[in-house]
Amino acid sequence: MTAAATIAHPDMADLRAALGGRAIVLVGMMGSGKSSVGRRLANRLGMPFVDADTEIETAAGMTIPEIFAQRGEAEFRDGERRVIGRILATRAPLVLATGGGAFMNPETRQKVKELGIAVWLKAEPEVLLRRVRKRSNRPLLQTADPEATLRRMLGEREPIYALADLTILSSDEPHEIVVGETMAALAAYLLPTAGVSAS
Repeated sequence: MTAAATIAHPDMADLRAALGGRAIVLVGMMGSGKSSVGRRLANRLGMPFVDADTEIETAAGMTIPEIFAQRGEAEFRDGERRVIGRILATRAPLVLATGGGAFMNPETRQKVKELGIAVWLKAEPEVLLRRVRKRSNRPLLQTADPEATLRRMLGEREPIYALADLTILSSDEPHEIVVGETMAALAAYLLPTAGVSAS
């Protein structure tokens, strides 16, 4: 049994106190459930939820596919870095869902390390493919072979995602279960003496 599994129902007040002014930052591939899990996690913790992609679209006055088409990926990434940095510096504590490529930026990773706790929602390629096929607004998957593109991106990004403080498996089970597992892992990480066995 993992340490995380031994805390089924962490005390909300203790968890919030241990978190202090830090953000919970969800990272991982497109389709890993960051927005859905993040919204539910924030609700359970009584914290604000922010979706970085939505904030980027608001700041730019256009959708992410439009930003990619009109300004290119490099300019999108620069805007993403600035928006996430600003959110972390001025709006924490909160739960922040980031775009799939955000954590690849060294400056963003450093900001998250300083001001938050990174949680990688790790999903298998087959799960990601099933989820992303439902939506057509993924600029990086507008290729001749989206599956090969997604697998290549996974190979490039997973070693960086693995630098996150916590890793949670995001499978096909209901998001509420993933939320519960995330909260248990946060409790084990933030409250290591709160009834966790040494096993």
